[in-house]
Amino acid sequence: MGVFATDNPWVFISGLLGNISSFVVFLAPLPTFIRVCKKKSTEGFQSVPYVVALFSAMLWMYYAFVKSGAFLLVTINSFGCFVETAYIAIYIAYAPKQARMFTLRILLLMNFVGFCSILLVSRFLAKGSNRAQVLGWICVAFATSVFAAPLSIIRQVIRTKSVEFMPFYLSFFLTLSAITWLLYGIFLKDLYITIPNVLGFIFGLLQMVLYAIYRNSKVVTKEVEVPEHSIDVTKLSTVMNSEVQEMSSEPDVAHDKSIGSCKVQNEHDQREKILEFANPNLLLGKCEA
Repeated sequence: MGVFATDNPWVFISGLLGNISSFVVFLAPLPTFIRVCKKKSTEGFQSVPYVVALFSAMLWMYYAFVKSGAFLLVTINSFGCFVETAYIAIYIAYAPKQARMFTLRILLLMNFVGFCSILLVSRFLAKGSNRAQVLGWICVAFATSVFAAPLSIIRQVIRTKSVEFMPFYLSFFLTLSAITWLLYGIFLKDLYITIPNVLGFIFGLLQMVLYAIYRNSKVVTKEVEVPEHSIDVTKLSTVMNSEVQEMSSEPDVAHDKSIGSCKVQNEHDQREKILEFANPNLLLGKCEA
């Protein structure tokens, strides 16, 4: 048990539960990439969340190596590095040339130049216990900035009064992950693990409350109403005007229907992308911290 460097069994229990919940969240995008492999196309999805997730896992794993007693951070973030690298490799293999080059550029900039810069700064400009403090605040700053993503989803749920873009099970496991890592940070008396997961818990709890409020709400689509025309047989001009209005209303109805179908398709595509990306941005701050 020396590898855990703690006599508190709650540290191990909370860390183990954190590993389990984070394991589930890391695998959340797996169905998306199975579909990508089958269709041999990324279908317009973006790679940024996975690059950011890989950088976050690398950062927290480095912090866990520098700080003694945080072995359970090493285990889950090692798995995270492996999974996110696999996701990125699949994306690069099937993405269009422009998206592939963009992914390689941000991968080089963030995960190589950025991480190596942090590595060099912490090695040569910070000594002893200060090294863990510097790395800890870098991790806190990065994990906190990631929580901007769920805010957009929360705003959309409030605006549309619908939870169709906020999958319950993903939100549940993200909240559970935040709670377990929050407890891990408290029991380990590690401020840098605790702070970002306090935010993760707050946002996760807010999502659960919104889901309870709007779970039975349905998006109401207005039906196209064709105006009725009354024809006075005693007035030929009224008849003519009525017929002209009826003829001109038909293209409008067809146009409105086509717009409605486009909206349905756009909502479907947006839901697919949110199901895919809800992972990374929430996951980064909560599961890996």
